[in-house]
Amino acid sequence: MTRAERLTIASVLIGIALIMTFDIIQDASKGASYGHLISEGFVAIAAVAGLFFLLRGNMRLQHSLADERQHALELTAEAQKWREEASKHIEGLSSAIDSQLTEWNLSPSEKEVALLLLKGLSLKEIATIRDTTEKTARVQSAAIYAKSGLAGRSELAAFFLEDLLLPRFQEK
Repeated sequence: MTRAERLTIASVLIGIALIMTFDIIQDASKGASYGHLISEGFVAIAAVAGLFFLLRGNMRLQHSLADERQHALELTAEAQKWREEASKHIEGLSSAIDSQLTEWNLSPSEKEVALLLLKGLSLKEIATIRDTTEKTARVQSAAIYAKSGLAGRSELAAFFLEDLLLPRFQEK
């Protein structure tokens, strides 16, 4: 429910409660029966109760939103801390990957495609990023696999990432 919808409903409920209260006062001054006054009183009470539940739900939503924002800030800070701590390792890995791509005699374009393949992008995404056709990206990826002696994307990723696994997960 949007904020505008909540405000509209709250306004309607306040209006109903005020109108019913005004009507009860008028009816009481004119000598209306107790049954009639009680039934109108229940309508006014129901409107006030609805307003109470709407406001309580809104407050819970606001608190939940504040908690989620705080959690998002904590996650952002944690990610930033990880990036800072891992930056020297990432730079070393990046340098090692670049050295291996050079050792395979990949052209600068093929190196770029190889890095995008390692990031997990599809050939279509690679073509879009590099402003080429998908066929060009496919030909360049085939050249990468041929020059490296690897069978495909999964072997390319495994070549660089396999040793990053913790020792307990590596094959014995």
